Amino acid sequence: MLAAIRNNRAIRLTFAVILATLTGFCLFVGAAALRDSSSWTLIGSQPVNAQALRPQDIWRQVYERLPNLPLENQYISTETGEVAENNTLASRLISYHLYVKNRPPNYRFDWKLTMADYLGVHEYLTESQYPGNKTLQENPMEGDRSVIETLSRSERDALVNVLVSIFNPNRPETSEPQLREFPSPSPAPNPRTTPKLPQPGDADLLRL
Repeated sequence: MLAAIRNNRAIRLTFAVILATLTGFCLFVGAAALRDSSSWTLIGSQPVNAQALRPQDIWRQVYERLPNLPLENQYISTETGEVAENNTLASRLISYHLYVKNRPPNYRFDWKLTMADYLGVHEYLTESQYPGNKTLQENPMEGDRSVIETLSRSERDALVNVLVSIFNPNRPETSEPQLREFPSPSPAPNPRTTPKLPQPGDADLLRL
C-alpha cells in the first residue's frame, strides 16, 4: 500500500514537471512570435518616403517639376550677409507645413489647409514663427503670401499635386499643368555696396 502511494506521488510529480516544461516552451515561442509580428508591423507602418527623402532636398524636386514657380530666393542671410539662394519659396512652404504646423505631407487635404493659411482663409501666418524669420534679414512671409495669392487655383492645385507625389513616391505619375511665367524678383541690394556718387559732367547728360 505504501509503495503504491509513493508511485502515485512520483507519477504526479513527473507529470507536473513535464507540464511546466511544456508551458514554459509555449510561452517562449509565443513571445518570440509576438516580437516578430510587432517588428514587422513597425517596419510596415513606416512610409517609404520618410526614409528615402530629406525635407531640405524636396524643394529642388518641386522646381524640377514646376520650373515656373517663383524662387523668391533674393533675401539676404543674417549670418553671411550674402543672398541665401537655397532659401526658396518652396523650401519655406515645406518647412511651414512640416515643422510649424506639424501636418503630414502625404495627403492633399493637409496641403490644401496650408494653402488656405497663405490665402488667409484658415489659420493666420505668424511672423515670429515663419521660416526664415531668424535666418534672413527680411522676413519673407508677406512676399510668400503675395506669390501664393498670385497663383491661380489650377496653379495652386498643380503645386499641391507635385508636393503630394514627391512625398508619395509609389503614387502613379500624372501630368501636371505648367505654371505661367512669372517676372523675376528685383535683386535685393547688397548692404556692403555704397551708392554711386555724382561724377563731373553728369549734369551735361540732362541736356541731351
